[in-house]
Amino acid sequence: MKSSITPRSGPITVRRAVARDARRLTRLVRGSRAYEGRYADMVADYRVRPDYIEAHRVFVAVTDDEREGRVVGFYSLLLASEELDLLFVADEAQGRGIGRLLVAHMGSEARAAGLDRVRVVSHPPAEGFYRGVGAVRTGTAPANPPAVGWERPEFEFLIPPA
Repeated sequence: MKSSITPRSGPITVRRAVARDARRLTRLVRGSRAYEGRYADMVADYRVRPDYIEAHRVFVAVTDDEREGRVVGFYSLLLASEELDLLFVADEAQGRGIGRLLVAHMGSEARAAGLDRVRVVSHPPAEGFYRGVGAVRTGTAPANPPAVGWERPEFEFLIPPA
């Protein structure tokens, strides 16, 4: 499934990630301003590996401009655990509907896979985003030191049938 929108900066298309996207996705995660300060250690050594991309449903949002199509966001859906594992939008691309597009695409993928709900353990600064795109708060995930030293909000997307 391909989805697209035309935000202020031009068209954006969602496509399946491939192994060669791994470095770009890693840069997106590590460069996120949402993980500065007290959250920096969580992503400092994080890597999105080619084998992760091949094992899960990972999709990227890319620009449809003259350049080769710049990756401006991505998500990964883990079918076995019915979980949205990662969702990132490049800092400079936020506020243009790309996160909303990725969530809608994820919902379509989840529905096609037969899921009726998708769980999200959110980064605390992303709580407002998830509420804004229709996720329902279901609880709190406890801290898990040393990697995660803070509680995180848990959400659920209900996936309606087609």
